[in-house]
Amino acid sequence: MVFQERTYAVLIVSAGDRMAEALTALLPVTDFYPVKRARSAGEARRSMTEQEYDLIFINAPLPDDSGQRLAEDACQGDAAVLLFVKSEDLDAVAAQVTPFGVVPAPKPTSTAVVVQCIRALCALRERLRRMEVRQQSVEEKIQEIRLVNRAKWALIQRRGMSEEEAHRHIEKRSMDQRLPRATVARQILAACEDLTELK
Repeated sequence: MVFQERTYAVLIVSAGDRMAEALTALLPVTDFYPVKRARSAGEARRSMTEQEYDLIFINAPLPDDSGQRLAEDACQGDAAVLLFVKSEDLDAVAAQVTPFGVVPAPKPTSTAVVVQCIRALCALRERLRRMEVRQQSVEEKIQEIRLVNRAKWALIQRRGMSEEEAHRHIEKRSMDQRLPRATVARQILAACEDLTELK
């Protein structure tokens, strides 16, 4: 497989054994681990609450779901989802599930097509992973801005500084002490809570 930096946790949802066994045979343990199996949508949902999966394969229909709703729900998380549907239903199902991020695939199909689908899902999962990192970075930045603004407000109230002076005070302490602005802001807020003199 192309991606070997990490393994992909996989959930195969299939009422029948044939599809599940065929998929498992195409997922070497060096790249895909663990590979778990569910036979119904209910069982799959329980499994998804217990563990996060990178790739989810759904062989529709399932005993308790058409497979579409489960696929759409699975895309609410960070998994890349492949939904196998009958060839004659592919276009209609694709029109419904593609907007949710589900990748539809026909069945019956060939091993070559399934391997291509697996590669595409791995690429999609890597893209989602990069987006998660960026999202986390943005959220951390927002948290830092909020923290610094609270510290500025504390300086304005306790020390009678202007907003510009409070900003400069935080920046200077950050540079002088070689600390992140968020750490300085936390120190200022802790000092205010303790009613101690700010330095």
